[in-house]
Amino acid sequence: MSRFALAILACFAVAACAGPDGLRSFQSNGPGPDEFSVLPVQPLEIPDNLNALPPPTPGGANRVDRNPIGEGIAALGGNAGAAYAGGIPAGDTALLTAAGRYGVPQGIRRTLAEEDAAFRGRRAAVGLGIFGGDRYFRAYAPQSLDAQAETRRFRQLGVATPTAPPPAQ
Repeated sequence: MSRFALAILACFAVAACAGPDGLRSFQSNGPGPDEFSVLPVQPLEIPDNLNALPPPTPGGANRVDRNPIGEGIAALGGNAGAAYAGGIPAGDTALLTAAGRYGVPQGIRRTLAEEDAAFRGRRAAVGLGIFGGDRYFRAYAPQSLDAQAETRRFRQLGVATPTAPPPAQ
């Protein structure tokens, strides 16, 4: 085998080692993130008098994690004070009311998962995955929008549009 062919083969081998950014595989083989390495947990402490401890309250605060949701928000770079006691900020109440005005179907997540699996199954039968690539983008490519074409269309209709990013070169 010539040196040139060997060099080309080595380039292909190195290029094959590179992976796409982010997790796009629908079946992940990894165990997922370790929640203990993500959450900022205070060190455990043993009080002087164990009989003075209050009884446990499920879902309530404890001595180590006094504000777990706020601490989680802060760990992700947010403002710990952004956690709301009711779970829904007052400014989002109207949005949630409008979104749920027709009700929420029971089992919607299961239904969507089944429909998505059927859709991806139909798409996989066409391509058979022979050439590899990103299955996520292949499955949903027909449903993607062309931002530049949509911006032009809306501007022709007289709709005020924000500036779009420059087209990809």
